[in-house]
Amino acid sequence: MSPHPGARVVLVAAMSSGQGKTTVTAALARRLIRMGKRVRVFKCGPDFVDPVMLESACGTPVHNLDLWMVGPDACRRRLQAAANDADAILVEGVMGLYDGTPSSADLAREFGIPVLAVLDASAMAQTAGAVAQGLRDYGPVQMAGVIANRVASKSHAAMVKESLRDIPLIGILARQEHHLPERDLGLVLPGEVEELQRILDALADSIDFDEAAWDALPLLAPANVAPAVIDTPLMGRTIAIAHDPSFMFVYPANVELLKAMGAQITYFAPLSNDAVPDEADAVYLPGGYPELHGAALQGATRWRDSIRAAHARGVPIVAECGGMMALADGLTDSEGRRWEMAGVLPGEVAMQKRLAGLGMHALATADGELRGHTFHYSLLATDVPPRTHTVKQRTQTQGEAVYRVGSLFASYFHGYFPSNPRAVAALFGGAP
Repeated sequence: MSPHPGARVVLVAAMSSGQGKTTVTAALARRLIRMGKRVRVFKCGPDFVDPVMLESACGTPVHNLDLWMVGPDACRRRLQAAANDADAILVEGVMGLYDGTPSSADLAREFGIPVLAVLDASAMAQTAGAVAQGLRDYGPVQMAGVIANRVASKSHAAMVKESLRDIPLIGILARQEHHLPERDLGLVLPGEVEELQRILDALADSIDFDEAAWDALPLLAPANVAPAVIDTPLMGRTIAIAHDPSFMFVYPANVELLKAMGAQITYFAPLSNDAVPDEADAVYLPGGYPELHGAALQGATRWRDSIRAAHARGVPIVAECGGMMALADGLTDSEGRRWEMAGVLPGEVAMQKRLAGLGMHALATADGELRGHTFHYSLLATDVPPRTHTVKQRTQTQGEAVYRVGSLFASYFHGYFPSNPRAVAALFGGAP
């Protein structure tokens, strides 16, 4: 058997959000898989919803890559590990190519990844070339080519292709009858999309894909990847993670780290009125959409009683964003309806019409800095004084409040656990 030659890698980017990056990445992943390729997909920046959708397209976990939150070394290890067993690696960018610090372009330059630009051509023709060349030259970045999205006709595609000059047109995606729907926090979750697999297959079928141009892209060669050395302070501890449509926003790397530190992981579904498992030594309530499930959470009395009992016993509880919202006294949704929550954190949560928090944040701990992000449309009103606050990465100003009520750690802050394993182990009651 000949050695694996490596993987073709592209960063799927655009001039802005709304150009169709996730749709194109999902469709391209499915197309490559149906061509017999082994495909791995990553998401640039902090994001929960797009990776879940992309996982449906490629069939493997979608990890996040970010030079600040994840770190260059960990990003490099993940890319190299993927190149060892994949034929194609797709990295979906975040927002516009140059948006953010660090940006998707910074990631592409750090690892020498060519950019595959998605252009929404629905309201342009020859100007597509100017946009593509601007995306390439502003940084600059290495440009793999363009996928023109929402193309109206063959003549429209021909005008776009001619305008690109020396930039290859790798794919054309026509205006779609079926597309991946969206909501305020990004794409909806796969369980909410009817016939998702059929939609993904239809999108893959509809790409006019230049296989020769794809095969001309450079390969990321396989390499020996030294695994990160991780202590096991959670050995022998069982961590119960809430997992249902109300608690879905978990970095795959967070769960991987908890397991690597020795924890046994068990899952339970508050929306199904599951109680906190008796064997749980700690509880992790990640973010999600509790505001969409207020009636079910209010009616889940067994769940509510069990989390209050766990808190009374001093079981460590880590509640992030939606997890924290579900522990307040009440939650008022966007329709003005108030629902009773678990009442572990005194206070009221109310949904807002505008974004209430967004960006990269860091939390100072006794074990150093834990990095992560925040993204929420609700506000918590409480008389509980914050124990501390996160710090905004971009401005170094005060960020999200962090609450400590007995064994409860609660905040709108979503921590990226691998950024500080020792601090995370301490949150879950691990050995010092």
